[in-house]
Amino acid sequence: MSTRLTLVRGDITQQSVDAIVNAANSSLLGGGGVDGAIHRRGGPEILAACRALRASHYGKGLRTGQAVATTAGRLDARWVIHTVGPRYSTDTDRSGLLASCYRESLRVADELGARTVAFPAVSAGIYGWPPADAARIAVETVRATETAVEEIRFVLFDARAYDAFAAQVG
Repeated sequence: MSTRLTLVRGDITQQSVDAIVNAANSSLLGGGGVDGAIHRRGGPEILAACRALRASHYGKGLRTGQAVATTAGRLDARWVIHTVGPRYSTDTDRSGLLASCYRESLRVADELGARTVAFPAVSAGIYGWPPADAARIAVETVRATETAVEEIRFVLFDARAYDAFAAQVG
């Protein structure tokens, strides 16, 4: 089965999909950008589920490049898949960690049975990853990852990110 890649310019919290990927911080307890928007719109159920994860398997938080799912609360989705992207560095190549965010999120989506997944541009906001490189890594990784997901939707908040992903998707 081939996975369809689509692009949307807009707000990821407005998407109607099986799973929304959250560019989370390692605490899993909300933050700024996409993470804050998902927690605000999704409501207290997401924070409660994240606190439960912290109390059990993720006492020290979620490691960079990993992914874990919770309820989607009030979002128009069944699940939120939280992944922690790496901060961009000019000194250290962290592209493998960024690729892992996409692979691990798709692995979790497959375990859940999700068929439609919305991704933000992981690490391309406050974590400083240049949008063109973030888009290249994201698109190459999802194309190379075996998954039962039928649609991967990249939801880009601004024109710069949208244009970077459009150049990669073709």
